[in-house]
Amino acid sequence: MRSSPPSPPPEPMASFPTSRLARVRGRLELPTLRRATGLLDGRHKSVLIGRGQDFDDLSLYRPGDDVGDIDWKASARAGQPVIKRFQRESNLPLVLAVDTGRTMAAQASDGTDKRDLAQTVADTLAYLARQRGDTVALVAADAGRMVDRPARSGSEHAEMLLALLDRQLGALTTGREVPGAGASAEEPEIVLVPGAPASRVSAVLQRVSTWHRRRSLVVLITDTAHPDATQDPEVALWLRRLSAQHELIVVQIADAAPLGPGRRRDVELDAEVPAFLREDRRLVAQVEADDGARRARVRALLDSRHIEHVTITSRERMVDELADLLARQRLASSRRRR
Repeated sequence: MRSSPPSPPPEPMASFPTSRLARVRGRLELPTLRRATGLLDGRHKSVLIGRGQDFDDLSLYRPGDDVGDIDWKASARAGQPVIKRFQRESNLPLVLAVDTGRTMAAQASDGTDKRDLAQTVADTLAYLARQRGDTVALVAADAGRMVDRPARSGSEHAEMLLALLDRQLGALTTGREVPGAGASAEEPEIVLVPGAPASRVSAVLQRVSTWHRRRSLVVLITDTAHPDATQDPEVALWLRRLSAQHELIVVQIADAAPLGPGRRRDVELDAEVPAFLREDRRLVAQVEADDGARRARVRALLDSRHIEHVTITSRERMVDELADLLARQRLASSRRRR
């Protein structure tokens, strides 16, 4: 069961005068910012003639090459001019691949709306990419909707992508207050809209693979129930393809305990979960066991494809958890290239 949050999520940031990217910068401490931004350095290498990071090989000099790149000792041995070739890391476009299915409107483990955490993750990654000068793309999809925007540079483009994502996530429910809209003092009840689409992570991954051909850093943002091949049989295929085509990492937003204390409503139910069910220890244990088995199944699928992943539990720990994920992915990528 998935509990809906007890209070409305933060209002869409687009209604504030300051930009999303500026708000991210205001939340990040400088040491953390520098660490996380550095970890977004390009993951793949391109060979170039001249100065780079890692020596690759030697090549004969051709007219137009920089004479400063000539290796004079190697040239003396070869009897003709020889220049050095290096491997240099180039930055990757960032593709935000976001699950916008109805379970994303449920309650996170810290009591907030999962959409709020998912949006904050996307905002932060887009900000870090812009700090690096990288392009940013968006694929936000579920079983019934699809938003796809190409990778482009510029803060205005990133802001537009993040606003589109907020709109797609916000459309899952009614009852979200917007400042200045004459909202009452009472908190509105968050209700799933009729026909709110289910998650389909395979559709997200397929779209990225089909429309974003240039090798990129793809960040799949979903929850701990996905990707699950038992519910979405095609997801294993697309995970395999995408992990070979791109640098793929997965960020999962932690779900609240299914029948934990204070969790009174399931996001997909019209009525409140009865107290006698929430207090039935045997039922609670069984639901938690089933939930744990599903999460273990998801982790096993990701581990089988050697895809680095992390579970975000709160906004306070989010940046550190993202930085650790990027560090692990960078190390794994470096090992694969050897």
